[in-house]
Amino acid sequence: MPATRSAEELRRLLSRLDGRGYKAYKEIAGVYRFPGFVLFVDHVQGDPFAAPSRLRVRVPQAHAGFPPELYSTPARAIGVENYVARRFADVARATDRRRGTGHSGRIAIDAPGQEVIRHTAVTINDSWVEARFTVGLPARGRTILGHQAIELLLEDVPHVVKHALLYRAHDPAVVRRHAEVNEDADWLRDQLARRGLVAFVADGAILPRRSGVDERPLEEGIVIPFESPPSLRVSFHLPNAGPIEGMGVPRGVTLIVGGGYHGKSTLLRAIERGVYNHCPGDGREFVVTVSDAVKIRAEDGRAVACVNISPFIDNLPFGQSTRHFSTANASGSTSQAANIVEALEVGTSLLLIDEDTSATNFMIRDHRMQELIAKAHEPITPFIDKVRQLHDELGVSTVLVIGGSGDYFDVADTVIALHAYRPWDATAQAKAIAARHATGRRPEGGDRFGDVTPRAPDPRSVDPSKGRREVRVKVHGTRAIQFGRETIDLEAVEQLVHPAQTRAIAAALVYARHRYMDGQRPLRQIVELVMRDVAEQGLDVLDSRKVGDLAAFRPQELAAALNRLRSLVMRPARTPP
Repeated sequence: MPATRSAEELRRLLSRLDGRGYKAYKEIAGVYRFPGFVLFVDHVQGDPFAAPSRLRVRVPQAHAGFPPELYSTPARAIGVENYVARRFADVARATDRRRGTGHSGRIAIDAPGQEVIRHTAVTINDSWVEARFTVGLPARGRTILGHQAIELLLEDVPHVVKHALLYRAHDPAVVRRHAEVNEDADWLRDQLARRGLVAFVADGAILPRRSGVDERPLEEGIVIPFESPPSLRVSFHLPNAGPIEGMGVPRGVTLIVGGGYHGKSTLLRAIERGVYNHCPGDGREFVVTVSDAVKIRAEDGRAVACVNISPFIDNLPFGQSTRHFSTANASGSTSQAANIVEALEVGTSLLLIDEDTSATNFMIRDHRMQELIAKAHEPITPFIDKVRQLHDELGVSTVLVIGGSGDYFDVADTVIALHAYRPWDATAQAKAIAARHATGRRPEGGDRFGDVTPRAPDPRSVDPSKGRREVRVKVHGTRAIQFGRETIDLEAVEQLVHPAQTRAIAAALVYARHRYMDGQRPLRQIVELVMRDVAEQGLDVLDSRKVGDLAAFRPQELAAALNRLRSLVMRPARTPP
């Protein structure tokens, strides 16, 4: 670690650099002691148009003053860290003044969204509060504006620290609420399995969002707070908030039905996002789902590498095997089958499916089509004939949004109907309809679900290099990773919620490639080893540069990203003796 210099030395250095070429800014890299905090200049951009410079501020806890009970558990700490990062972003925006070319003068932090996830942007512990952020060092063209840099680093940064990183700058009740809500949500999720549930939606929850690109709660127009049907209502006593009631979604096969625009997909979307906690005021603070739930959809055109899709697709023309199936351009039904099997391979206890984003011929084959096309000539076994086997044999539940196929009444355990965003338990009515109106269709699922075959990635096919660079990785929001020469399309991986997760996954792929891929180790084990290292050593294990733009991710999304690498070569993993 370089010697610590004083803030006054930084002032003199910036004054001396005024008017010089931009590369001279490299001289300010280092550590500076300010009154009440330490400033780390970790990386200085080489050009005013390059990525901004990376800085850290560390405030000793003796000065920051956050009471220990606010970060005494991981859940409490993450809740408060997310709040402080949002506050830092707000203060930085209010302080923002343009000072020269491009983003010169800007202070920015990678603030969380509505979901509460561990980020590297802010860390709070017994010793200190640390914020990692970026600044655009002031320049006119490529000429250093040293005096403006003094204002930025010696006036604006201390202002943001004072109003964001010190406990006395916040309303204690607000900070405590962020700690307690996050802790309660974690506790609630942990209770689901004990109560035989896969999800819980609290009474009073606000599920609709402002738009498809704005995850904040809908506030204008007609907003219907959620209210559980009496027959599905369950109650808990939260550690902090006390008694709470809402709808429990039981294990098994659950249908969400109703007319168009009555809230079916909105409810499923809330359950889908319930794998994460949400910040106070989001409306979904106590909408929680088992942590390994996976949203499944059709994904025309995706690559598939050595996946055993035979439980769903078999007996292809000309004898082509589907036990180790690969294609560069999967159809809707093939991709949906592969997505399910890949989720089972890495581990899940709940599948979430919306018929609107599913392949019709994958979901159902009705009696009339069975009469026209015999099963012997149809390679696809529809999901309706496998969904019960998934639960009964593998313990995997399913929640489906269904609006057009009452055939699913025959295989459902629970039917939740929605009318104008108000749910009611339609299970008995659906079962009565099924009894009165037999579909006449024949089950096509066979005696058992089938095998989920472990696969091992060939490390040579996971190549992050490009040109002379050993690692060339770039992230485009939550929807794509440029990995070496390949683009990983994550558009259909709908449970990624923040670009910082995508950046962490990109780094994790490189980490896994160099540390754990040996051509023999199964994918699931590789993912578990990466997740173990992150749990034990933090997200910094993925990137030693102390970056502030990484966020926690789930094993399901890490595996999903690898599975969508078009160069990927997989082989059946060897079964241990």
